[in-house]
Amino acid sequence: MNRAQWFIGACLAFLPLFAGYMLQSSAGEEPRPVAQNPHAKVTNPHGPLAIPCQNCHTYTSWKPIRAVPEFNHDHTGYPLRGMHQKVACTQCHTSLVFKNVSKTCADCHADIHRRQFGANCESCHSVKGWQVSLQAIRNHQNRFPLVGAHALVDCEECHKSAAMGKFQGLSTACYSCHQQDFLTPVIDHVSSNFPTTCETCHTMDSWFGAKFDHLKVTGFALTGMHATLQCTACHINNRYKGTPADCYSCHTREYTGSNNPSHLSLALAHDCGSCHTTFNWANAKFDHALYAHYPLTGLHQKVACAQCHLNNNYKSTPTACYSCHKPQFSSTRNPSHVTEGFPTDCSICHTTAGWSPSSFDHAKSAFPLTGAHTKVKCSMCHVNGNYKTVATDCYSCHKQNYETTKSPNHPALGFPTGCAVCHTTAAWKPSSFDHAKSGFPLTGAHLKTKCEMCHVNNNYTTVAKDCYSCHKQNYNSAASPNHLALGFPTGCEVCHTTTAWKPSSFDHSRSGFILTGAHLKTKCEKCHINNNYTTVPTGCYSCHKQNFNGTTRPNHVAEGFPVDCTLCHTTTAWSPSSFDHAKVFPLTGAHLKAKCDQCHVNNNYKTVAKDCYSCHSTNYVATTNPSHLQLALPHNCGTCHSTTNWLNASFDHTLYAHYPLTGMHQNVACAKCHVNNNYKSTSTACVSCHLPDYKKTTSPNHAAQGFPTDCSFCHSTAGWSPSSFDHSKVFPLTGDHLKINCSQCHTNNNFKTLPTNCFGCHKPDYIGTNDPSHVAAGLPTACDMCHSTTDWSGATFDHSKTPFPLTGAHIKVPCLNCHTNNVFAGTPTDCYSCHKADYTGTTNPNHTSASFPTTCDTCHTTTSWLGATFNHTWWPTNHGGAHGVCSTCHTNPSNYTVFTCTNCHTKSRTDGDHQGVQGYVYNSVNCYACHKNGGGGN
Repeated sequence: MNRAQWFIGACLAFLPLFAGYMLQSSAGEEPRPVAQNPHAKVTNPHGPLAIPCQNCHTYTSWKPIRAVPEFNHDHTGYPLRGMHQKVACTQCHTSLVFKNVSKTCADCHADIHRRQFGANCESCHSVKGWQVSLQAIRNHQNRFPLVGAHALVDCEECHKSAAMGKFQGLSTACYSCHQQDFLTPVIDHVSSNFPTTCETCHTMDSWFGAKFDHLKVTGFALTGMHATLQCTACHINNRYKGTPADCYSCHTREYTGSNNPSHLSLALAHDCGSCHTTFNWANAKFDHALYAHYPLTGLHQKVACAQCHLNNNYKSTPTACYSCHKPQFSSTRNPSHVTEGFPTDCSICHTTAGWSPSSFDHAKSAFPLTGAHTKVKCSMCHVNGNYKTVATDCYSCHKQNYETTKSPNHPALGFPTGCAVCHTTAAWKPSSFDHAKSGFPLTGAHLKTKCEMCHVNNNYTTVAKDCYSCHKQNYNSAASPNHLALGFPTGCEVCHTTTAWKPSSFDHSRSGFILTGAHLKTKCEKCHINNNYTTVPTGCYSCHKQNFNGTTRPNHVAEGFPVDCTLCHTTTAWSPSSFDHAKVFPLTGAHLKAKCDQCHVNNNYKTVAKDCYSCHSTNYVATTNPSHLQLALPHNCGTCHSTTNWLNASFDHTLYAHYPLTGMHQNVACAKCHVNNNYKSTSTACVSCHLPDYKKTTSPNHAAQGFPTDCSFCHSTAGWSPSSFDHSKVFPLTGDHLKINCSQCHTNNNFKTLPTNCFGCHKPDYIGTNDPSHVAAGLPTACDMCHSTTDWSGATFDHSKTPFPLTGAHIKVPCLNCHTNNVFAGTPTDCYSCHKADYTGTTNPNHTSASFPTTCDTCHTTTSWLGATFNHTWWPTNHGGAHGVCSTCHTNPSNYTVFTCTNCHTKSRTDGDHQGVQGYVYNSVNCYACHKNGGGGN
């Protein structure tokens, strides 16, 4: 039977399904044929069957169905093969809901073996017939198990032409047989760069009904309405390359056609996902807080957009309350917002919960309400609805309280109208006066003094704050000492406190003259002669003039000593005295032993200079080694000389000449470098002194070889010879390079143009090496990758520096095992390229037949091919007590894509657990579709 014959037979088999189908009226009515009303709206009895009715039915009536229905069972995911082609549709589709049918053999065929051989009937039987054994298929399982549609293909279908009779070496890749299907499908696989691994999308059962993982392959998940679209809806003209993934590219028409609001005129962002979802273009959600920077709260959440965005104005919509609520503002009478000049910032009193009730936060105004004010009615202060010019000072409201108060009489006494000085908002009475706020805190005896003692005749306005005003009588009557006669200051607090007038104490340190030493024991009248406390001088000389004039050792007057006695004397006593020369000119070295008259000639203590040159100019002029005068050396003698001795001067050549003297330079006479006493423009370059040495050197010839004139490269100040060249500054010498004579590299005394890379010298070694041939293998000319300066032979290649580090067993593998025929360029780095034989030869399990991935490192390591561990990531290996035993679920050891759930999960129990579950079908594939992680539900 060919495909066309089968298709016609299948369609004819459908006829009994619809033979008696007529529309049913409500209960009790006679059935009415479709022909009587062909346009009546009916309910689809087939469930989720996504094919047009006209594919099977005609416009005339529901029955009979078309002679050749347009239905291909291959597209259902369960192609009809073998004996299944002859079975009437109603034998499997007992219900008109065609999808409520199982694909498992055991659901249709009674197991006469009572599960002794497992639940996978296809292990022994095929769709060619129940009595047909799969012994022939079993023989094929050693390399390429024949499953699905392959089980029905005759041998010569694959083993034909040149492969006739050839049963070894044939490719097991799908593409090798299905190349034509790949090249001429509905979807252009070639231009879309689809992989030639057909099993990525197709199954062994049918070429049709392929499953494409859109997220995994393209990175674009199909969700919502996208999941139900035909591929051609996005991939127009079968164009799969360069299909844009942004919403706007496909939904430009919706964007430009949207008028509520107009996306185009408002220039809304093209990022449709900001508001829309893949489930529906309508019912978009706009995050008003995020995109409009105006959160919608309270009643604003229920307002239609058009109420604020008039005429679809979404650009310049104001956010101030008043712009929308001007009518409410203008019409409010209790109080009248307009006449009272209320601010248009509605949020001060109102919220988005509603215009009424409102609450005014008086604390936000210039006058927070406290105490009794919180209970006062608004009209008490806002008389006649005045909310504009209400004063905030206490007196404006409490003038009557101020004027009627008699104890004391506030107006008569001129009390300040700042009521807060004494009163609080709690009540007008009782009041308390905080004297500290008046500018005169009460302390000591003042705390106990009655008010009228100071506020005479109830004077609370012009009472003075100074002590003398009240204590003038105490001041005038004081006789010990007589304050008035002696002109004591009237600032009584200098000696007295508020505790009492007596006893008093005078703190001399406050007078500007602290008493120390013998002054502490001196009687007051010794200094304050005739009770003079006002014009007593504080200088020592004023009291000790007689001591100054009477002193003859030395004679202070004749010598013109300064009258600042503190230079030599203290308050302890006039004698003994000591002159601290450090305060004027510190004496060190020989200065300590010099007699005073050596510097203070003719007893001159006034104008003696402090610089060295003033005393030592004679020494400066007379010095000839070197001549200070001729060289105009600085007059700062301390640069080279010390106070210990004029001779044996030391010149810090590093500090002052910026040229340290080291090695032989330390013993060279100054004149050797400073020719003709030139200390100003002496060069510091070596060659300026050692040019003759440079020119006469012949081993090697410095001048001929163009050696640098920076002598410090090879020579030091220890001596011109022997010299040593620091090769590390140019080319560090290591290994055998340390033993090579200079002439081996510097041929013909060439010290100028010598290369510093290995290849420059070792090119012959590179070219002459044949194990391996560096030239043929295209090895890099960077010799130091494998070789060292110790020896050219015994090279070691650091494979970790390549894109393929060696680990595990790879470390011990000879190079030629991978680099066949000494080919080192282009060696593949994937496991399968080298281990293809291991992959195809493995039978436990059979990697090829089980379609295991060729990424060997998924299970294997470089340590050993055996002892592999399978990454069973998506399904728990201990599910149902399997304890990692693969055969519990994978009953076909030749094909691990086949699995069964029904061995453990019996139909009777499973059916009971899925009562009411829509689309439930009892078979392993459907079990996995819902329970992908082994648990309940998805």
